[in-house]
Amino acid sequence: MKADLLKPLTLAVLVALSTVPAAQAQENGEAGTADATSGLDMGSDVTAERQPGQVYVAEVHGDWERRCAFNPNGEDPCQMYQLLKDSDGTPVAEFNLMRLQEGAQAAAVGTFVAPLETLLTERLTLSVDGGSGKQYAFRLCTAQGCVVQLGLTDDEIHQMKAGNVATASIVPAIAPDQRVNLSLSLTGFTAAYDALTVPAAPQQ
Repeated sequence: MKADLLKPLTLAVLVALSTVPAAQAQENGEAGTADATSGLDMGSDVTAERQPGQVYVAEVHGDWERRCAFNPNGEDPCQMYQLLKDSDGTPVAEFNLMRLQEGAQAAAVGTFVAPLETLLTERLTLSVDGGSGKQYAFRLCTAQGCVVQLGLTDDEIHQMKAGNVATASIVPAIAPDQRVNLSLSLTGFTAAYDALTVPAAPQQ
């Protein structure tokens, strides 16, 4: 009995709705665009709002992403990002870089995140185009990996702008007699770096 009543009721509802003017549908809370001919709701685009602190990719320059964190109260802070992979294409490490205030000894700070199985006493070696490079100590380890924060001078930034590839070298804890060399592409480095904003000096 209920099933028999449902069919004509449903049909009646559809007929009634088809005769509702588009303007009335809007007044009843319909947010979509209405078809003037049929009165049908044509839907509206969904726009996702960024949340404070949400990281998004603002631009891509070659092999570098410019990632920013949404700041509803001012300019979004941004940094360069690249995912480093081994010879098999497996993601191994991450490298971020952001500019520092002018006048400091370091022009930029790079953050290198290595796997947790890295031998920390052997430190990170970073070189450009086969040069001798420098070694940097690991600072701490988190659930995501072991972190090195390295200061880069203006001269070192210029080397990276002029270079083709940097090599990040680490030693795995399970094989302390071996080194793992990871390629850090410098394609797009100049454009990505120049797109970063130099932080303003704090007001006295």
